[in-house]
Formats: sequence, structure tokens, C-alpha cells
Amino acid sequence: MTAKRDPAVAGDRRGTRRIDPNQDVSAAPGVQPTVTATITPWLGVVLAVILLSGALFGYDQGVVSGALTSIKAEFSLSALLVEVVTSWVTLGALFGALVGGELADRLGRQRAVLIAGVVFTVGSLVEALAPGTVVLVGGRLIVGFGVGIAAVAAPLYAAELAPTALRGRFISAYQLAVAGGIFVAYLVDGWLSQAGAWRWMLGLSAAPGLMLVGVALLAPQSPRWLMRMGRRADAASQMRKIHPGADPGPALDAIAATLAADHGRASWAEVFGTQWRRPLLVGVGLAVFQQITGINAIIYYADQIFQAAGFTTQAAQTTVTTWAVGGVNVAATFIAIAFIDRLGRRKLLLAGLPGMALSLAAVGAAFEFTIGGSAAHPAATSTAGIVTLAALVVFIACFAFSMGPVVWTVINEIFPGHIRGRAVAVATACNWASAFIVSQVFLSLIDVLGNSFTFWLFGAFCALGWIWIFYAVPETKGRSLEQIQQLWKYSGPNHAG
Repeated sequence: MTAKRDPAVAGDRRGTRRIDPNQDVSAAPGVQPTVTATITPWLGVVLAVILLSGALFGYDQGVVSGALTSIKAEFSLSALLVEVVTSWVTLGALFGALVGGELADRLGRQRAVLIAGVVFTVGSLVEALAPGTVVLVGGRLIVGFGVGIAAVAAPLYAAELAPTALRGRFISAYQLAVAGGIFVAYLVDGWLSQAGAWRWMLGLSAAPGLMLVGVALLAPQSPRWLMRMGRRADAASQMRKIHPGADPGPALDAIAATLAADHGRASWAEVFGTQWRRPLLVGVGLAVFQQITGINAIIYYADQIFQAAGFTTQAAQTTVTTWAVGGVNVAATFIAIAFIDRLGRRKLLLAGLPGMALSLAAVGAAFEFTIGGSAAHPAATSTAGIVTLAALVVFIACFAFSMGPVVWTVINEIFPGHIRGRAVAVATACNWASAFIVSQVFLSLIDVLGNSFTFWLFGAFCALGWIWIFYAVPETKGRSLEQIQQLWKYSGPNHAG
């Protein structure tokens, strides 16, 4: 008699099990589900840590757009130095991400976030008080270092403390806070740009840094990290604090079983080894595609893009940047918050990228066929400005519900606990490296290729990203972190999982 095969689990020639990447599961073999999804006061503190970590990054990311004109005038910066001042925060974040993984593993996620808040606050004050370009760039590097640590530790913290049913929303809240920080920064730019008060623009970023320090001092520690440190009693105490009334035993037993199978903390060789190569490639691939589709170039250089599109006054550039980029970014991120745990990660990613590609194609067409003739036909400038504005609104909206929050969610879900800190650090560092390259060469690309072909290049990366995600990225909705780890073990080596 031949047994029936589960259509979601198929055997390959080596006898390993393959799991359908689109399958919505709530259980995996031998793994207990986590505690129920209830927002308790201590989970509210966890959420505050996540939101402030994202807000400090978002504010610094957005405020530079309005500060550049005044900085350039005061320090007589060349185009190259403008790119350095803009992009070197991402270089600092790259190194901060690598260090952040080690800090999160050795000291815990909560303490790593605390350190990030301190570093960011110091960097904000350095750049605000900078007497010259060298100190300003140094301050940007320090700020970036703090952002990089937070970008690793905060989503890790969210992934490990959030209930399974709410994990996507908790991690997506980080990106929502990034978008909110950008929006607030644009409002501050609009308020202070006429006075050229760039030092106040940059210095105000110390506020979310100080608030993060205060909240992180109160925040609970990750039970999963405590279990990995052999502190089960402390883990149970933290679990009861976060989920009062729930029995922490089954969840801690599942974590303990997974840790026992993992044989302790992983070396760097294991992080890059063959066993976990597939999730590492997924994490790194998502991190890179998030940046090479052009989001940071548009956010950093929004004023310059709209200036080229016909918004000639500083007030017009600031207004359109604030609402078309900042406001839409915040509003559309709520789509991800609402649907990431309902529709799943893959569906949002695959829905957003086509809209991003088409909108970038439209921006390129506006520069190629309308703005190019604006000198001869002044009315063309307003037409191009409207087309560019509408297309970038679509781009930002599609990014905000897909490649923005969903990428961070998946990166922080897919790795097993013993390599999670280091593996997330690698993926995050690749994200910052890609952001650095894109922001560093964006103006140069425009000089060499022109506006049109630069935006078309970003659009081509969106199309390529859609194809890769379709074949490589699994659905993680409805699975606990331990279940996701089992997914990689049971899947065939050449399957999306």
C-alpha cells in the first residue's frame, strides 16, 4: 500500500523534505508554538524601543536633504564633498552593523540598543557643533555607527520578543518609525531651512537618541538570548513579565530544544558555512535589492531631484519633498503594518516591486522626453514636475508597503538563534554597503548617464528583484522562529523553501 503524500511537503531524490514557500502553516514538526498574541504593558515598552530606534535613523536620513544647501554654502563644498557628507553616515552604519551583531550576541539585544542610543546622541552633537568639514564628516560617521548598531539590535529585539502572530507588525514598526522620522525631519527642514539653521536641524536628532537611552534602560531582556546564555530562570521571569498569566514552559522548552541541536554559539565559519548558506543568501539578497532599487538616493537627494523637475524655489522643493516623499512614506507603511501578518511577506514584496519599477520608468521618461525640452518650452517644466511628482509618490508608496518594512521583517526571521545576531549583522552590513555605494555615486551616475537612464537603471533592478524574490524567498507568515529554522532543515537544497 502506498502512502499519500502531503502536497505541501514533497520528497526529492535525497529523501529531504521540501516545504512550499507559499504554504501558511501554524505548526512544524516537534516545535511548540509561542505564547498568545496579547499586547501587554511590557510589550508596549518593547514597541517603544523599536519605534525610537527607527525614528533616530529616519530623522538623520531625512534631515540631510534640507541641510545640504546651507552646509554646502557655509563650507564651500564641492559635489564630491556633498556626496561624502551625505553618504558617509551609511559607511559608519556599515561598521556599526557588524559591531552591532557582536554586541547583540555578547551583551544582549536590549543593551546593544542602549549603546546605539548613546553613540547616536554623541554623534548628533558632534555634527551639529562641527567647525569644519572634517569634524562634520566625523560626526556623520559616529551617527552612522549608532544607526548601524540599532538597525541590527532593534529588529532582532522585535523578532525575539514579539508574539508569532504579531511579529511582522512589530518588526515593520521599525520601518514605520524610520518613515515617521524622515517625515518629521522634512518638517523641521521646512521650518529651519529659510534661516539656514542646519546646525539645529542636525542637533535636534539628539532628542530621539536620548529618549531611546531612557526607554532601553527600562526595557526587558530577550528570553531567547537569556536561554542561550544558560539563564533559564531569568528567561522565565522575563517571559512572565512580558506575557503575564501565560505558562512560559512550552515556549522555553522549544527554545531549549533548538539550542541543544545547535550546539552553542556559532563561529563566523558556521555563519558562512554551507548549512545556513540559503537563509544567508536570502537575507543578503533582500538587503541589497532594498537599496539598489534607489530608495536612499531619492530620499537623500529629493530636493535636487525636484529642482531638476522644475520646482525651482527652496520653499517649493521643501514642500513637495515633505509631503510627496515623507508623508506618503508614513501613510503607505501602515499598509504593511495592517497586512503583513495577514497576507504574508512574499505577497507584499511581489506586489510592491512592479509599482516601483513602473514609477521609476515614468520618472525616467519625464526627464527624457519632457524636461529635456523645457528650455525651449517653459510649460514643459510644470508638466515634467507633475509627472515626476506623481511617479515618485507611487514609488514611495509601493516601497513603503513592500521593500521597506517587509525586508527587515524577513531578515530578522529567517536565521536560527545561534547565528541570528551575526547573520543579521552581515545582511544589515550589506544593506548599508549598498546604501553607501548608491548614495555615493548617485550624482555621478546622473552626470555620466543622465537623469533618465539613472532612474531606468533603478527600475531594472526592481524587475530583477521581483524575479529573484519569486524563486528564492520563502513565506514565513504564521511560523515561530523555531519553526522557520526547521523549514531550512527540511527543505531541499535547491528549493525556495
